[in-house]
Amino acid sequence: MRFSEFVCQDAVTTSLTSGDRDGVIAELVDALVDAQAIAAEHRDSIVSATIAREELGTTGIGNGVAIPHAKHPAVNQVVATVGVGENGIEFGSLDGRPTRVFFLLVSPPDAPKDHVKALETVSRHLQEDLFRQFLSQAQTPDAIQDVLNEADASAVA
Repeated sequence: MRFSEFVCQDAVTTSLTSGDRDGVIAELVDALVDAQAIAAEHRDSIVSATIAREELGTTGIGNGVAIPHAKHPAVNQVVATVGVGENGIEFGSLDGRPTRVFFLLVSPPDAPKDHVKALETVSRHLQEDLFRQFLSQAQTPDAIQDVLNEADASAVA
């Protein structure tokens, strides 16, 4: 699966300002609402579902990155956004370090294969030092999109 298949380009942001996990999750969901990738009436329940998933175990995988995700019937396909904050926040990361780069995924409950494929795509690329570095240094949503496009192109090659 390619980033272009599930990341909502209009929801990508480099202006995360929240200082805590739940605030960042809410900001990322708000970005998807603002981009009309999810309906506004589902905002609160998607935020709650994502936080509930986070309570089961952190999605802060380390190296300054987290992949919060949830399954929710408000979407009929995997939808995601990427957010970068200037300051790292405590996200319960496995390595104990602050998190600055976030991939939020929302998947329909009846599409577990697509959910896993999207998570695999994100995880595979996040293992690459340069990919993580370029994302964390991105100053604009377009810069993030360029990094994602490059990753898609290299995955095809």
